Amino acid sequence: MSESLETLKKARERMIEERDAHVKVLAAPFDRDKAERARNKFLETQMVIDALERAINAEEPTLPAP
Repeated sequence: MSESLETLKKARERMIEERDAHVKVLAAPFDRDKAERARNKFLETQMVIDALERAINAEEPTLPAP
């Protein structure tokens, strides 16, 4: 695995951890200010995860068709 691919996967894992922290706030008893901030950060973080996954897919070697 290339260093670039490894770095992308580590970044994705870090962003998943951050996203999970925002989910915990969203699942907690409702506090409008906290929930609104957590929702916005969740969406922002999910967009980064999606972009990282696209980059990972572009970096991974494609398997030959059977």
